[in-house]
Amino acid sequence: MASAAEGDMEAELTRGLLWGFQDLSLNKLATSLGASEQALRLIISIFLGTQLYHSLLCIVLQFLILRLMGRTITAVLTTFCVQMGYLLAGYYNTATGTYDIKWTMPHCVLTLKLIGLAMDYYDGGKDQKSLTSEQQIYAIRGVPSLLEISGFSYFYGAFLVGPQFSMNHYMKLVRGELTDVPGKIPNSTIPALRRLALGLVYLVGYTLLSPHITEDYLLSDDYENGSFWFRCMYMLIWGKFVLYKYVTCWLVTEGVCILTGLGFNGLDEYGTAKWDACANMKVWLFETTPRFTGTIASFNINTNAWVARYFFKRLKFLGNKVLSQGLSLLFLALWHGLHSGYLVCFQMEFLIVIVERQAASLIRDSPVLSRLASITVLQPLYYLAQQTIHWLFMGYSMTAFCLFTWDKWMKVYKSIYFLGHVFFLSLLFILPYVRKVMVPRKEKLKKME
Repeated sequence: MASAAEGDMEAELTRGLLWGFQDLSLNKLATSLGASEQALRLIISIFLGTQLYHSLLCIVLQFLILRLMGRTITAVLTTFCVQMGYLLAGYYNTATGTYDIKWTMPHCVLTLKLIGLAMDYYDGGKDQKSLTSEQQIYAIRGVPSLLEISGFSYFYGAFLVGPQFSMNHYMKLVRGELTDVPGKIPNSTIPALRRLALGLVYLVGYTLLSPHITEDYLLSDDYENGSFWFRCMYMLIWGKFVLYKYVTCWLVTEGVCILTGLGFNGLDEYGTAKWDACANMKVWLFETTPRFTGTIASFNINTNAWVARYFFKRLKFLGNKVLSQGLSLLFLALWHGLHSGYLVCFQMEFLIVIVERQAASLIRDSPVLSRLASITVLQPLYYLAQQTIHWLFMGYSMTAFCLFTWDKWMKVYKSIYFLGHVFFLSLLFILPYVRKVMVPRKEKLKKME
């Protein structure tokens, strides 16, 4: 009897253990931690190092390119082709129809670092006088070692999601120069904790609202069967909220960069230390600006600065600012991935920015419109209208960005009759005619002069 009882107990224990192991799934662990399964898989895979060879291979290749090709335009072009080609091949082989958090996510950050490194190294071989003041700051005069390039690439505070920073700035950190107290560790704990705390506020908000405001709902029958105005308002609210996950990540990583000293940006005119060298978010501007250009200026700052410094400004030889801007946005779209949604999102950004600038110029140059815009009592109404338009069409653009594939974003766009494209394309053609009517000829002549 005792033997039979012991056997039953062993069988029951075995079943319990098997059930426990089956229940201990990555998905449930992620849920208990308040994270997504993909994010947890990324972190675990980074620690295990199973796909570390992708980044390591590109770093070694970059080191060899710099050493063998030197400070030449050939080295820059080779770097661009090799690094972007490797990233795009990674996207092609790993992409699915959903949000993919795989080795390609930190690798896209690395790709920009290595391309920027090649350009700065190339600038370091030029005559100082031939460089712009900005290029003089970033130009690399010495020859970086493999260890230095690896440290720059794998810096733990920015490896996963950024921010971007230059090799020169990193080497200042290594030499102990990024401190508000020369010769001592920086007094960066409080500034770092402030950014961390702010990031945690956004994290809590995102965690509480994420079950209720999702992009999946945009594809649901409930959304499609709702009224037109309901669909627009949901897109507006979702468009604002969906960006909070990015804000959270960037604020937390900025706190890490500040704590190490990498965020040190010199002293202001009052002798107070500035810790915004690695800032990827201007939170107050992000939350209050009523303009698309304001959101662009407040969001993913270092990536936008990288594109401006290494891509947009270097297309100056084209002699066309609009073309340079369009090509820069095309590069950004491809850098994010091969899904059609990225192209549509950045195409909308390009269109919206052009129209917004035309509208701002029209209001500024038209006496009638400028007087209307300056009426104090109407300012709150103007602000509300601007914010509504701003976030509705920000959500419209982010729909394609977050849904990725054409069948998904096309379904949502059809449900609101391609409102964003119709609205801004119409304004693009109408505003020049309105300008002819509303702007006096003398103002036009001043513009021409």
